[in-house]
Amino acid sequence: PYKPMTINLAPADRKKEGPVFELPIAVWILIATNQIEVPDIQEYAIAGELSLDGRLRPVKGCLSMAFKCRESGIKKFLVPAENASEATVVDGLDTIPVETLTETVGILTGSIPAVPYKIELSEVFKESSGYDVDFSDVKGQEHVKRALTVAVAGNHNVIMVGPPGAGKTMLAQRIPTIMPLLTLEEALGTTKIYSVLGLLSSKQSLVSTRPFRAPHHTISTAGLIGGGSFPRPGEISLSHNGVLFLDELPEFDRRTLEVLRQPLETGSVTISRALNSVTYPANFMLVCAMNPCPCGYYTDKRRECHCTPHQIQSYMSKVSGPLLDRMDIQVEVPAVRYNELVADREMQSTVDIRKKVMVAREMQKERFKDQPTGTNAHMSSRQVKKYCVMDKDAEAILYQAMTELGFSARGHSKILKVGRTIADLDESEHTKIEHISEAIQYRSLDRGLWK
Repeated sequence: PYKPMTINLAPADRKKEGPVFELPIAVWILIATNQIEVPDIQEYAIAGELSLDGRLRPVKGCLSMAFKCRESGIKKFLVPAENASEATVVDGLDTIPVETLTETVGILTGSIPAVPYKIELSEVFKESSGYDVDFSDVKGQEHVKRALTVAVAGNHNVIMVGPPGAGKTMLAQRIPTIMPLLTLEEALGTTKIYSVLGLLSSKQSLVSTRPFRAPHHTISTAGLIGGGSFPRPGEISLSHNGVLFLDELPEFDRRTLEVLRQPLETGSVTISRALNSVTYPANFMLVCAMNPCPCGYYTDKRRECHCTPHQIQSYMSKVSGPLLDRMDIQVEVPAVRYNELVADREMQSTVDIRKKVMVAREMQKERFKDQPTGTNAHMSSRQVKKYCVMDKDAEAILYQAMTELGFSARGHSKILKVGRTIADLDESEHTKIEHISEAIQYRSLDRGLWK
């Protein structure tokens, strides 16, 4: 401009940050100073960072902007070329990639044809929905694989307890491979979060596989649930529709772990600051792993544990009872024996296990049709009473377990939900004694492993 200009970004009470406004401001200066004429400017939305040489740089959150554009009735969205692949997944909106300010002006004035960026979503899923790991890689641990199958089938949280080298991390890394493939709606929901943080590559349109996040135990509370003066998503939101894996659970700061309790119940996290409050989705499957004691060998029959009872209790107390109570499945992972390691027999593959999971998920899909609940793990108290119908033998053994083992009311509810999932895997209409018995076995910590 040939003179100083005042630019007002309304509403004033809403905080603005980032370089996303630079390109639209430049365009409006050209229009306001009569250097260009754009009669149909109301049909356009424009976003982009402008460098000093006139080239455009990518910005964060383009996918969310694209959805807002469509919602507002805007027809065309001009974005930096590197953001085009993520914004173009929104139907009903023409995403037009631009590389320079000159090209942007040319498209707006009609001297350069506007060519919308197009992709085939089916091809995106096809190209990037595979995994590099498989459950058949894991030797032994058949009962743990069974527990993880049950966990994924009902979307239950799970904690694995065992000595170092037993395969806990290896098993956890393979959990996303047996989960149902992401739907388009789920993929878009997850991709929005990655887009806001600028974690998508220039050629990545969607996050098309289940996220697997494994933060280090030194992570802060803000890093885990999100935070900052302008609230940003944390690891639990990056795990949305996927798996959050917390290895060496007692090593995490206790206060950091306690903030997980509310997102585990609601599937979302609200971050409040003085200027604004933001709610991010956080519907994830929590998978935890830990050693049974400080040295790690308390349950290993081949190694001697040098920890005192006090040290073991102190180690366990680092994880609060309410958090452990929210773990639907608690399973012991013993050290793998030599003959299992060298055995040449064929192991269950990811494909085989996923088929079983899908049988149970289809039953749940039919059960919760037209209801907000999607899986057994998220059943309300009323739904538990309605759908977790047991025969007399199952009721008797559950009563005995409650009396002798002292399960909490939440533990009782978890057993019923897990039992319902096991029944779904067996395609059984009612929860039978064998289903409840197996569910009780998945309460290792409640059954007093360290007592």
